[in-house]
Amino acid sequence: MTPSDIPGYDYGRVEKSPITDLEFDLLKKTVMLGEKDVMYLKKACDVLKDQVDEILDLWYGWVASNEHLIYYFSNPDTGEPIKEYLERVRARFGAWILDTTCRDYNREWLDYQYEVGLRHHRSKKGVTDGVRTVPHIPLRYLIAFIYPITATIKPFLAKKGGSPEDIEGMYNAWFKSVVLQVAIWSHPYTKENDW
Repeated sequence: MTPSDIPGYDYGRVEKSPITDLEFDLLKKTVMLGEKDVMYLKKACDVLKDQVDEILDLWYGWVASNEHLIYYFSNPDTGEPIKEYLERVRARFGAWILDTTCRDYNREWLDYQYEVGLRHHRSKKGVTDGVRTVPHIPLRYLIAFIYPITATIKPFLAKKGGSPEDIEGMYNAWFKSVVLQVAIWSHPYTKENDW
């Protein structure tokens, strides 16, 4: 499946984020995401691009095994997970792995990451897929997800060999990117002038 075939994957076709270029640059500086990290993310792109399904199997298995997390993919009336919704989000989650590692961190990338935040927040949760689901994922879970999404990626980064220095460089660049993205995703959750 190519990105253009993924339902609801609107990279490059979303509204402009209210986050300014200066705020974005300062945020990258704050998480210490530099040119060397960009190089390591591109290496990670080459390493991860054919492992996306395996990564998603691990992450989805973990989410499914935690009732309090699978709840956010459920019908609010029945409590049952919505299969089609899970499948569509999974495809976009796979694209997110590639967006994290293969894309340039420019305005288009920032705008789409802001959109991802909206899709977790009550302002757009379920709207992209036209499903009636639990209408909001609390911010605490976006923040808490930093650890499992980071800790579980290292074995995949090491799977194709590579020097210990390269594996550690890719891992740290991934970690910085995930923190950066969660900071962006948090914007819709904050009151005006609090972000």
